[in-house]
Amino acid sequence: MATADGGGSGSAMTREQLLHLFSRFSFLTSLPEVKVRIADAVRDKQEAVAVTTEIQEEILREMGIDPSFGIGCLGKVNVMYDNDMELMIKFYQFVAKEEMAIDEAELDPREFAEKIRAQQKLQEQQLKMLFEMRKYNPESQSGVLDALHKQLESTNFDTDASILTLEQIQEIVQK
Repeated sequence: MATADGGGSGSAMTREQLLHLFSRFSFLTSLPEVKVRIADAVRDKQEAVAVTTEIQEEILREMGIDPSFGIGCLGKVNVMYDNDMELMIKFYQFVAKEEMAIDEAELDPREFAEKIRAQQKLQEQQLKMLFEMRKYNPESQSGVLDALHKQLESTNFDTDASILTLEQIQEIVQK
């Protein structure tokens, strides 16, 4: 089976290949029969992540890419493409889609709905924070993002730490 560059010794999948994988995975995991497949695996005491990885491997085979190579490339995306903002956004959406598919299979409907509501609330808070930040110049915005990054690192990237209050933003900007 070919590697990403068509058979040579490429060290990473191309941008186009990754975008295709992300798009196809998102499409497949939204299909009812795939959701049932993942849920059935969980009921059979299999790990949901094993099924989502299997789906990714199937897509890679469809693309003519060795699944081991392709899965290995996914672990390097944030290093190989760190300057490609669009690809990184698509990559994190891909990761979130996988987590969502796993949660939907593992949680009961009430727990899943609660998790969705909590994520929506967090996104609303993040959006408010971004709107507040837009009031400031780029240098101040950078300072706020640096402070947010430090806060996230200090909490081992706990999602609750992904929000700064309006007061915290103003305090950072005034420094």
